[in-house]
Amino acid sequence: MLVIGEKINVMSKTIGPAMRERDPGPIQQMALKQIEGGANVLDINLGPATKGGPEMMEYVVVTVQEAAPDTRLCLDTMNPLAMEAGLKVCNLQPIINSTSAERARLETFLPLARTYEAEIIGLAMTEAGVSRDANERVMAATEIMAAMMEFDVPLDRLYLDPLLLPVSVAQQQAMEAMEAISMFKMLNEPPLKSVVGLSNIYNGCPEAVKSPLAAAFLSLLIPAGLDAAIMDPNDVLQMAVVNQDQATLAADDTIAKSMSVLKNETLYCNSYLD
Repeated sequence: MLVIGEKINVMSKTIGPAMRERDPGPIQQMALKQIEGGANVLDINLGPATKGGPEMMEYVVVTVQEAAPDTRLCLDTMNPLAMEAGLKVCNLQPIINSTSAERARLETFLPLARTYEAEIIGLAMTEAGVSRDANERVMAATEIMAAMMEFDVPLDRLYLDPLLLPVSVAQQQAMEAMEAISMFKMLNEPPLKSVVGLSNIYNGCPEAVKSPLAAAFLSLLIPAGLDAAIMDPNDVLQMAVVNQDQATLAADDTIAKSMSVLKNETLYCNSYLD
């Protein structure tokens, strides 16, 4: 499975200021730490990047590549000018994170994917908002696929993302996302690739339960057909799932509790998971 390190993020208390102050040290240290943990790709998340976005994206991409020249990058920003600035200076095939089935976003990011021969993440949501179940996610996926063909971007460059919602507020959606991943595989031959932003599953949860929730969900998603995850490559439990380290997983009893919540066998409760 492809591990995409999530930690070079403008929202980080250490990385954000380093980006704005053009301080390469924390950025490069985080890049190397994630690679050592097992990341195959590094996500660079600038968020909206409304102020000085292109210059900042170019700086961060160049800075990361100086420290990790053999690692691919996944660029995440809603600012198309910042996205293109980053794509221009990527040495290896980049991933665009992300578009959706919204027409305006497809028209913005698919031409960039074609021009720079980038892979692209497609979120299974439309102008109507977040999909309510697996079937709606598949419908959104087919719209993205059609647009890929329209804009002459090969389907083998697409990663479909079912869009995870926090288990603390949308518990039933965990299994809908898992089912969608299985269904994505049936949309094309050869099967399309899939990806999740794994940390979305525990947004808003207490710190103590985040790691087992993510690890438990990852252990469900991989057999369903998951190909990649934007995740924490330095998290012991999450990487134990990736590396099939059964001894580490068996030693943590919070994994089983988290699994029962994700499968809707137990109602979400912080104290239960603790």
